[in-house]
Amino acid sequence: MTSYVFITGGVVSSLGKGITSACLGAILEARGLSISMIKLDPYLNVDPGTMSPFQHGEVFVTHDGTETDLDLGHYERFVRTVTGRNSNFTTGRIYENVIGKERRGDYLGATVQVIPHITDEIKESVRRGAGDADICLVEIGGTVGDIESLPFLEAIRQMGVELGHDRVVYVHLTLVPYIATSSEIKTKPTQHSVKELRSIGIQPDILVCRSEQPLPEEQRKKIALFTNVQEAAVISAYDVDDLYKIPHMMHDQGLDDIVARQLKLDLPPADLSEWEAIVDTKRNPTGTVDVAMVGKYVDLKDSYISLSEALLHGGIHTQTRVNIHYIESQEILDNGTDCLRDMDGIVVPGGFGDRGIEGKIRAVQFARENGIPYLGICLGMQLAVIEAARNLAGLEGAMSTEFDKSTPHPVVGLITEWQTASGDLEQRDEQSELGGTMRLGAQQVLLADGSLAARTYGAHSIQERHRHRYEVNNNYREQLEEAGLRFSGLSVDDLVEMVEIPGHPWFLASQFHPEFTSNPRDGHPLFKGFITAARQHHEGELPRAAEA
Repeated sequence: MTSYVFITGGVVSSLGKGITSACLGAILEARGLSISMIKLDPYLNVDPGTMSPFQHGEVFVTHDGTETDLDLGHYERFVRTVTGRNSNFTTGRIYENVIGKERRGDYLGATVQVIPHITDEIKESVRRGAGDADICLVEIGGTVGDIESLPFLEAIRQMGVELGHDRVVYVHLTLVPYIATSSEIKTKPTQHSVKELRSIGIQPDILVCRSEQPLPEEQRKKIALFTNVQEAAVISAYDVDDLYKIPHMMHDQGLDDIVARQLKLDLPPADLSEWEAIVDTKRNPTGTVDVAMVGKYVDLKDSYISLSEALLHGGIHTQTRVNIHYIESQEILDNGTDCLRDMDGIVVPGGFGDRGIEGKIRAVQFARENGIPYLGICLGMQLAVIEAARNLAGLEGAMSTEFDKSTPHPVVGLITEWQTASGDLEQRDEQSELGGTMRLGAQQVLLADGSLAARTYGAHSIQERHRHRYEVNNNYREQLEEAGLRFSGLSVDDLVEMVEIPGHPWFLASQFHPEFTSNPRDGHPLFKGFITAARQHHEGELPRAAEA
């Protein structure tokens, strides 16, 4: 029978509810429990798929092809769980489901209201997402006091009443600011946040207090007194220099013990040896590389959070410190490629829209011509194809129809149909809704014998997650291969999945998103291979690029 831990946030947003949830999940998993994780988001979008990365950061794609909140990436990196469609519910999706039921007559003519119909739909969604896990951790997005999140808070309040105190734990994350001008730590925001939560019927069992430094005993006692929370349950979540130290930090303060006691669980001690090994490896690298990430959303690092973490995972598994340099692609177009000269590797990530495209293409060309290890992801692969078409195959004006519908050489274009992983045929066109026109989720990729791709993966058939609308135009494949580009990965229905340049020391690009399946404990072969090549380049061990 599943028990539930509900994680709410107060005072301000972006305090780290997702990381807190993921780390608690990691500790409980280390004590032998099976964990499921859910994110409830109060915005009206049905899913984050059409939201700008500047608005909401990265869109994380699950194995089953659901476009979700970036916090699900944290969940999968910290907990050995596979999230999916029932792991992320938005207000938009909840209301869409309720209105659909009302239109079908499921409510038998009743007046449809927030309570009970919306809250019942939320509770049913949570139960569905929990599955048969021992514990389901449910993070509620937004901040206590927001109008948008009230139905979610009411739903989890009701679940506490229905299931009882020994099957539900409420964790509340707050901010305890330090006022430098008066040299004081202020607990009042936390007191008011808990007061707001209690006003809607939820008494938190645990407070996780975000602060710059460890919370002094005096402030912990004061918070406990004014919030009606046991002092031992006031957890100090202070800033650390490494994300992967957080599970140990929370375990040292007994967070998992408090949860286990309330849920009446008799558990073995937590085995955090894997997390200790990760922290130790990051603390003691045997080498350093500088990697350029050339993108268009670099002002908001959350836009590329899974990719950034995957590069660091590659460093963990090669004992390498990875310094990521985020470079705005327009800067390359305006000021040239000098900013790339001291880089040991170049990454061009995915993205949508035509801004900065020519700057990215110049970054690809610089990597190819100078023998610098190159990793292209999604759009980064398409631009590698475009660069090769222009500069190796001599196809002047080659481009993707996404950016230039009148290009004389559409080497990348919008295909009208493709086969899904389940064998179904999907169709799309220029007028299709954005939310339903992409190849999404895990699909099989077949790797060519003797290719860099097959050597890097150590396999000839892999499963990777996708998120894109446009594909390489197969009509140009033969011409591009003759010019020196190898199509080393194909889908089961013959769409291009990976490209490489045999004469280059290490040049590999994928149509899929390998960063979504990388985690610190296991790493990912593509990122291990790239960081290894970057390190060899740094140490002068890679062969020079063949003349193109």
